[in-house]
Amino acid sequence: MINLDEMYMRKALSEARVGGQKDEVPVGAIIIKNREIIAKAHNLCICLCDPTAHAEMQAITSACSFLGSRYLTECTMYSTLEPCIMCAGALYWSQIGRLVYGASDKKLGGFSRKTQLIHPKTKITSGVLEYECGEIISDFFKKKRKFK
Repeated sequence: MINLDEMYMRKALSEARVGGQKDEVPVGAIIIKNREIIAKAHNLCICLCDPTAHAEMQAITSACSFLGSRYLTECTMYSTLEPCIMCAGALYWSQIGRLVYGASDKKLGGFSRKTQLIHPKTKITSGVLEYECGEIISDFFKKKRKFK
């Protein structure tokens, strides 16, 4: 049987690619409830001229709107990159049931730094398709440096 975490992370990677095609940093996020995707998003910071338009923030807003609730206790977010402190805070306030992320972000990640932004009931799984998730971001920035 296919690993469900890997299957959903591949869907988040597809969303990251959409963002990369728009010249956004290629981060993708999806939120599922009962094995159904209820939200998907990619970074939109450049398109919207909004530094808070991270994939995770967009997905949280979409999922809450879909459910008509500010809480995501029965949901799982799949993010290709470890959420930053801002996104970790939003996940805390949404009381997300579970977070699964691919690549760690040692510089800006909200969980690698041992912050207190983890809701006590949130379960976290890291490193799912870590190589693929890290590669898409590394390739993006290599291309950016090459054309400067």
